[in-house]
Amino acid sequence: MTDAIRSETMTIVERVVPFSAVFNFRDLGGYPTSYGRTVRWGRVYRSDGLHRLTEDDFEAFAALGVQTVLDLRRPDELDADGRVAESLGLDFHHVNFHADMWPQHTLAPDEMPRYLADRYADMAEGGLTGKNAVATSLRLIADSDAAPLVFHCAAGKDRTGVLAALTLSLLGVDDEDIAADYALSQESERRFREWRRGLSSDQPEEDGHAAAWVLNPCPREAIQLFLTELRERHGSVEAYVRRTGLTDAELVTLREQLLS
Repeated sequence: MTDAIRSETMTIVERVVPFSAVFNFRDLGGYPTSYGRTVRWGRVYRSDGLHRLTEDDFEAFAALGVQTVLDLRRPDELDADGRVAESLGLDFHHVNFHADMWPQHTLAPDEMPRYLADRYADMAEGGLTGKNAVATSLRLIADSDAAPLVFHCAAGKDRTGVLAALTLSLLGVDDEDIAADYALSQESERRFREWRRGLSSDQPEEDGHAAAWVLNPCPREAIQLFLTELRERHGSVEAYVRRTGLTDAELVTLREQLLS
């Protein structure tokens, strides 16, 4: 399918692609940028855990033309839940985007933005050390041979949200649009909880901690704080990713591959 046909097709469907037990799969295309261009439809997707794709979903998933899966979960998550079905014949990459477990906490809903922004900052700063998951992920997203590509974690909200925010910002998408895209995960969280309750009537009642996540799981302010404070620490998102090891030439390639 040519880019022109794909763009025309994608503009008449919802951004979110529905599957049976995958709730946060959506296209990152269509956003306007400061370069006077638009993020290409059908080029890069974000998702929650693709291990939950069922055989009933395989045909619809294959119709998207996805060639590459970038799994951002920890190794223990991969071992526990498995990976996207090998029968789909996809090029599979596992990058441990954030190895550290989150600290114990009890939060009120209005405390979520600050808490999440701090966790996202931890992810970004972790990208400057070790195996450099941020640069590795961005290079794969920019690789024309990998496209179309989908990246995902468990819920498709936090690790996936940080990588989506960095990618869109590098493409020149405004923070308001990035925050709006991030906040779309709230509906997917609701649908996931309904699905999980449908599997078992023995789901426990929400405690105070869990209720905060139910009421405010992905507040727009969290990703806005993250991006604002990343720029304060590093000067710009571009300066930050250069410190992860990404070169100016690779940034140009990212934009050329993902902007129309």
